[in-house]
Amino acid sequence: MNKKMSILMFSGDYDKALAALILANTAREIDVDVTIFFAFWGLMLIRDSNKLSDEDKTAAEKMFANMTPKHIEDLPLSKMNFAGIGKKMLVGMMEDSDTPPLSAFMKGALNKGVNMKACKLSCEVMGFSEEELLDEVTVVTAEDYLRDALESNIQLFI
Repeated sequence: MNKKMSILMFSGDYDKALAALILANTAREIDVDVTIFFAFWGLMLIRDSNKLSDEDKTAAEKMFANMTPKHIEDLPLSKMNFAGIGKKMLVGMMEDSDTPPLSAFMKGALNKGVNMKACKLSCEVMGFSEEELLDEVTVVTAEDYLRDALESNIQLFI
């Protein structure tokens, strides 16, 4: 039986997303099955910037969608963001050390078969439709996530 890791991705911060995706990619490399459940701010990681739509959104949902990051590389840092200067410094340091950008870690996770799940209630509250998410993402309930997490050897909340 394969080992399983379950990550509840609640944060929409660049550095926390980087940590989660590094762990997910590394776990897949050692044959650990990985599921990431994206809730609330974590949904920012799995929005498809090419498929965002204002169709069937309330005025508040439209405003909210326009105020949040459109692409995974647009996420702010959790600390020391300083209106984006801190993030530019971090990205520069990553480039200097030949570290790929966050979007490359996401692509790697998708290519390695990391299971990507979006919280149904979070999508509804934040006004994101399933059509606006990456194709590889499935929308599930919190109960679905918990049943999967209970079978996991490693459970992380980021």
